[in-house]
Amino acid sequence: MNECGVETLYHNLLDRWNHGDAAGFASLFREDGSIVGFDGTSVESARHIEQHLAGIFADHETPTYVSKVCEIRPLGTDVAILRAVAGLVPPGESHIKPELNAVQTLVARRNGEWRIAHFQNTPASLDGRPEEREALTSELQALVPVDA
Repeated sequence: MNECGVETLYHNLLDRWNHGDAAGFASLFREDGSIVGFDGTSVESARHIEQHLAGIFADHETPTYVSKVCEIRPLGTDVAILRAVAGLVPPGESHIKPELNAVQTLVARRNGEWRIAHFQNTPASLDGRPEEREALTSELQALVPVDA
């Protein structure tokens, strides 16, 4: 299994988000792909993902992701799950907002090339565990480019 291809797919996804590229973001999905956003919004199909994100990018100045891949787990030769943690840096700022930290899960399937079957972005509020929340925030902040 080319786990590298799955990690590249994930990084391309966040790069497309960071550049406000709804069409590019959606192009990484299978036609029947789906997402569950940070607020719980579910969107089905690459076409609807593009439409959904185009509206977000048109109406909001979105923050920039920084992330760390925690695991890539093969589920056969052509399917894998990637788990990552991510933080968001608001426009014009250089520090992530801890309340926007997330755990991300990407399910990828290869049929010639890797495509995303499902992507879920879950808040990492870590309720009742302030030390864990602070540690995650510090870990993610270390990934923010110095010139951000």
